[in-house]
Amino acid sequence: MLMFKRLIVLLAVLMVIIVAAAAALNYYYESLLEPVNPAAVEEYKVVEIPSGANTEIIAAILENEGLIQNELAFRYYVRSKDLGQSFLAGTYQFSPSMDVSRIVDKIQSGDVYIETTWFTIPEGYTIEQIAERLKEKELADKEIILELAANPSQVLLDVFPSLKDIDDPDINYLLEGYLFPDTYEIFTEAGEEEIVKLMLKEMAGLFNAERISRAEELNRSLHEIITIASMIEREAAVDHERDIIAGVIYNRLAIGQLLQIDATIQYALGETKEFLTFADLEVPSPYNTYQNAGLPPGPIAAPGKASIDAALYPKDTDYYYYNYKYDGSGEHYFSHTLEEHLQNVRKAEENLP
Repeated sequence: MLMFKRLIVLLAVLMVIIVAAAAALNYYYESLLEPVNPAAVEEYKVVEIPSGANTEIIAAILENEGLIQNELAFRYYVRSKDLGQSFLAGTYQFSPSMDVSRIVDKIQSGDVYIETTWFTIPEGYTIEQIAERLKEKELADKEIILELAANPSQVLLDVFPSLKDIDDPDINYLLEGYLFPDTYEIFTEAGEEEIVKLMLKEMAGLFNAERISRAEELNRSLHEIITIASMIEREAAVDHERDIIAGVIYNRLAIGQLLQIDATIQYALGETKEFLTFADLEVPSPYNTYQNAGLPPGPIAAPGKASIDAALYPKDTDYYYYNYKYDGSGEHYFSHTLEEHLQNVRKAEENLP
């Protein structure tokens, strides 16, 4: 009887040891499934999982790249979940901050890595400058971009349907002003049409119901709004003057006065000049607002959101003139009359170094 009790105690102790050992082993196993480096959230590695690779090969690749703690633990986890047969080959991006379950889910779902790149188009860029920027970044063929801008495909026209209503032979590029200036992330292998579509889609998205309704209140088409906004973009150097310059443009249009926007001359010349000559003001072009009444045929640059909203919500003033101060502030003098304007021109000349 005493021997039997000792045996029971021994078995109980042995059972406790086994349970404790199993718990410790399981704890150790679970720890091996944790991230290699939880803090490395911004560190990534691109890994190629070859076609036909089994769990053993994949585990070796991941351990060699420092993405898992233990090859055997990874293999046991996959086998226990019966997932090995569902892995998909491809290029993947992993982080040492990912645990085994996240890594496995990524490979199982085929969430492959596609390389992307970023590019920025500043506000006020013309189509030709945009095409040149994309060429410099080795993202697109400049001539293809220009051709798409001049003769957009049906796919592009469908993005911004109002473009279909524009039929003016004087427009240099139909998409001038319609490619929204912003910072973009694209697939490295994206084609020219995809890039143009992305930028065009951003501009189209900006014109929500409220902005479209406001354009209708002003009795202006979206093309006219973007045209006005493009002139504001090229003329304004400081944000707080955008709506005032817009007001001057609308005031002149209301009385049939020539807009005389220097930026339209620069567009017609194809170059930016700090000081225009009298000969420049006579350049034969439908974009010459010193010679042609009303708005130019179309936008002269890509306007940003601030300039578009200024075109939609011009400040109500009785200004009809403005001229650059040349005092380093980026601001303009605004005038009610021609006489006051000429006085401000002389004042600005005094500010020149």
